Amino acid sequence: MLLRRCSAVVLLFIFAASPATLLAQIPTVPSQPAPNTQGPQVDPNDPIQRIKKEGMERSQVMQTLSYLSDVIGPRLTASPNMKRANEWTRDQLTKWGLQNAHLEAWGPFGRGWSLKRFSAQIVEPQGIPLIAYPKAWSPGFAAPITAEVVYVEATTEADLEKYKGKLNGKIVLTAPTREVSAHFDALGKRLDEKGLLALADAPEPRVGGGRPGGNFQGNNAFRTAQQLASAKLRFYQQEGAALLVDPGRGDGGTIFVQSAQVAPPVADPAATTPVRPVSVYDKSAPKVTPQIVLAIEHYNRIARMLQAGEAVKMNVDLSVAFHDTDLMGYNTVAEIPGTDLKDEVVMLGGHMDSWHSGTGATDNGAGVSVAMEAVRILQTLGLKPRRTIRIALWSGEEQGLLGSRAYVAEHFGSMQAATSNVPSGSGNGTGMGSGNGAGNGNGTAQAQAPSMVLVKKPDWEKLSGYFNLDNGTGKIRGVYLQGNEAIRPLFRQWLAPFRDLGATTLSISNTGGTDHLSFDGVGLPGFQFIQDEIEYDTRTHHSNQDTFDRIQADDMKQAATIMAAFIYNTAMRDEKLPRKAAPGLR
Repeated sequence: MLLRRCSAVVLLFIFAASPATLLAQIPTVPSQPAPNTQGPQVDPNDPIQRIKKEGMERSQVMQTLSYLSDVIGPRLTASPNMKRANEWTRDQLTKWGLQNAHLEAWGPFGRGWSLKRFSAQIVEPQGIPLIAYPKAWSPGFAAPITAEVVYVEATTEADLEKYKGKLNGKIVLTAPTREVSAHFDALGKRLDEKGLLALADAPEPRVGGGRPGGNFQGNNAFRTAQQLASAKLRFYQQEGAALLVDPGRGDGGTIFVQSAQVAPPVADPAATTPVRPVSVYDKSAPKVTPQIVLAIEHYNRIARMLQAGEAVKMNVDLSVAFHDTDLMGYNTVAEIPGTDLKDEVVMLGGHMDSWHSGTGATDNGAGVSVAMEAVRILQTLGLKPRRTIRIALWSGEEQGLLGSRAYVAEHFGSMQAATSNVPSGSGNGTGMGSGNGAGNGNGTAQAQAPSMVLVKKPDWEKLSGYFNLDNGTGKIRGVYLQGNEAIRPLFRQWLAPFRDLGATTLSISNTGGTDHLSFDGVGLPGFQFIQDEIEYDTRTHHSNQDTFDRIQADDMKQAATIMAAFIYNTAMRDEKLPRKAAPGLR
């Protein structure tokens, strides 16, 4: 009650007083600064902030990728499109102001190949348009063919005997049907907190790296499957099959297509050395039966029609061209010159070659366009790096990192047999499979190789580091440290300005299958960025869906911005990047 009376008195006083009297009696309060709702203040003149603004607000990365993928199109190594891409990127980098832009030859690689015309359809007992694509380096036909389709059901070499004399001039379905399951999970995904934590907590990689061999029983099963596949290829060729049709991996119209397969020679049990496999792109490759890949739903239907006793005929028009006047491969190289440390180099890049059924947008036009955009950003801003920045766009990656391995061997060094006097960079043998399912690698069996030592070139000491992008369209989430723990504090600092863009994770893990391995393999700092997968393995990697429309534009801008910042930071620091313990030296 007392409180109410006091309140009433105060109110009476307020209403009785004049406005001027009231204002004079209100105590003054010191003014407070407006709350900061923009986060920590940044210096707009800071080079990293300038890089961020240019990369995120004035990007040209999608224009670059569209020309590379839509206009030039698929870029099979040694094909005319690959050479056109080499020349266009060289000229575009020159237009942006980079210096010493040129094509650097490596090899010899082998024949180029391009597709001139293709169609496939069932014509009897009814018309059925087919989703299909020829394999790279498959021969074609002088004129369209129409032939009977035969489904070969053979789980052992002995099963092939029942088809003897029945395949001449026929179109052969080569493999069993495959069940097509429904998709209950999205084909596209990003790394979530659990996945990023697993990468951050990954154990240190094994010394010497390499892939685990798996259990002996599993390896035996793999060898048995390879032996059967080789026996089938030889049998189909001996029997005179007109065309081999494989079931496509993928579904829903997505098919994954790589190289035609060469039937390997029968091994001589008395031979003391393994037979060197011959790749289908070798100029001396033996005769190959034409080969295509068919969408699984269409493949399964035709096989079931044949099993039901229906006679089926297919019409195929396959016209191709081989290019063997120039057997070399080419990398595109250009530079932003350094200043006081110009004799030292920091490199970035990705592989420009692709498979032929799509337009090579996610594999790896994305990485090429991001690397090009990174140097465009630095050049546009007029930043003066202390070290020379060198961009390299590789070819031959899909056949075993051939372009980058040859470049590293020529400029920096190579691993050679301890007793070998072979000059570095003298060949393209890598001991890596070509990924075409035939086991036709580009080198000899590594199990019998002698101990290896690193033979360095003078420029080995001058490279600070190499940064690569080659895991599709997904934005950068961090960096694989490739076993180099000493570099963690540095990269953590460099990622800090990009926390708001989702890049925070450092993983001690090795990652494989990209051109950074060519540098890492000779003891140089080589890194691949961690990326969101998006639809890479499920839909676009080596498939007919690898096109510009599957690209995520905002992710590309983010990736180019971060790559530009990492390159700039590497170019500006007083010392080169810390290195792991190098392999044996010479």
